[in-house]
Amino acid sequence: MPGTPTTPAASAHSALLPPLPGDFAVVRMSGQVGRLIRIGQWLNGGGFADFEHAFIYVGDGELVEAEPGGARLGPLAAYDGRPIRWSTSRFPLSDEQRRAVVAAARGYIGVRYSAADYFALAAHHLHLPVGLLIKAYVASSRHMICSQLVDQCYRDAGIQLFTDSRWPGYVTPADLAKLLHP
Repeated sequence: MPGTPTTPAASAHSALLPPLPGDFAVVRMSGQVGRLIRIGQWLNGGGFADFEHAFIYVGDGELVEAEPGGARLGPLAAYDGRPIRWSTSRFPLSDEQRRAVVAAARGYIGVRYSAADYFALAAHHLHLPVGLLIKAYVASSRHMICSQLVDQCYRDAGIQLFTDSRWPGYVTPADLAKLLHP
């Protein structure tokens, strides 16, 4: 199948269904960065989740992900050997929707990363009196953490991942992981 990854991380999943362009995934991160993200997710009420990063598969073994240097196009093979949970078949998408998600993801390449979004999400979760300023800051697509990038690409394609009336951008990797394994 064109655009289907053949990496070991994907091949364990391939026995079920291989990811298709437009699918998203959550992945476990190790080291200090993974620990910091777990703390951020805990502050946001997500507990110490097992998945700390998210990305969109755009086909041909490539993905778009938010990174500290900005959203970038990268190889899926970079996640070989790590636990990955895919959205494949969890959110059935038409070919048109898949193209729209991929186009949106590619359109966000270069958008800067914002670790401050984790603090804004935590402030909202803790009901700190920050109100609409925080809402507008997080909803902005001028800066995004990885899970916000995934959610925004789906929103841009007209797909609502969450039905809990959350504010736009209020999404952590743990939230996406919960969608994939309720």
